[in-house]
Amino acid sequence: MTLEAIKYNGKLQILNQLLLPTETQYEDILSVEDGWNAIKAMKVRGAPAIAIVGVLSLAVELSPKKFESKDDLKNMIQEKLKYLTTARPTAVNMTEAANRLSTLIHVVCDDPTSTVESIRERYMQEAVDMLAKDVADNKSMGHHGAKSVLQQCDADEKVRILTHCNTGTLATAGYGTALGVIRALHELGKLERAYCTETRPYNQGARLTAYEFVHDEIPATLIVDSAVAMAMKEKKLSAVVVGADRVVANGDTANKIGTYQLAISAKHHGIPFYVAAPTTSIDLNLASGKDIVIEERSTKELTTVRGMRVAPDITCWNPAFDVTPADLITGGIVTEHGVFKPEEMKDKLMGYSNKKLKSSED
Repeated sequence: MTLEAIKYNGKLQILNQLLLPTETQYEDILSVEDGWNAIKAMKVRGAPAIAIVGVLSLAVELSPKKFESKDDLKNMIQEKLKYLTTARPTAVNMTEAANRLSTLIHVVCDDPTSTVESIRERYMQEAVDMLAKDVADNKSMGHHGAKSVLQQCDADEKVRILTHCNTGTLATAGYGTALGVIRALHELGKLERAYCTETRPYNQGARLTAYEFVHDEIPATLIVDSAVAMAMKEKKLSAVVVGADRVVANGDTANKIGTYQLAISAKHHGIPFYVAAPTTSIDLNLASGKDIVIEERSTKELTTVRGMRVAPDITCWNPAFDVTPADLITGGIVTEHGVFKPEEMKDKLMGYSNKKLKSSED
């Protein structure tokens, strides 16, 4: 059975990831408010999945509604998309989708031949298309990332990869970003073993990544977050591959808290460090990592586990993400278009964007 974090067939359901691995429970998302709450509570998480669920939650809400005019429909779409970006601000994919779809709907609405129904249908189709595009992009990233990792190893050598948090099927529409690279290596018969961190405080690595590895029969070992330096020293790791919630113009990368220290340790041990990120996770509007807003979450995530208190009443600091400087991303940034060094990423992606624009004009 294939894992699915998101199910959509006119109705939207998400797998409640707070209950994994002990319970498998799908929840109906009936409105934008449901989508916002599911994202905020981390029932659904992972930058690509957040955007897809957000956009589809609006599709579900739009479907039965009646509108007096095209402008009423346009205004609702734009207002609801803007609201969805507030659920978890560090991950850029929701903002990218909101900006892109708001602009598209504005253009479509200005077309004198458009109607309320044609605008609604266009939005619904764009939302559904995100599912297939995400899977295709992830498979492309997996191919490019696996090829790059293998180029740094002996031809007959199987590789050992360390990853952090969860970046697989449960964080996307399918296949995964960083886990997509690991999955591609496994499919090629070149993966000896994957190592995943537990990823405190929500244990996405222990609960979700380990769950995916076991489900898909990928050889893997779970380690505590504080064992990463020892693993790099003792386990002959070939590379570290992580995902991203936002990559900015200079290559600085916001990702799950703990990524920064992995990158520092990888550089010390001479292990290539990769970030796997679709272009929807890349924000060329921000110059550097210091411009990224870092979400801080409830102290209860540190002091309780599933409602049981595990720490005394103490002041806590709980940033959900950290920023890895570009110079620590020594392997490269893996995108659906290829693997780029941080310093070349902006020019490469802008070149691709210009070619795409010219092609569409022709």
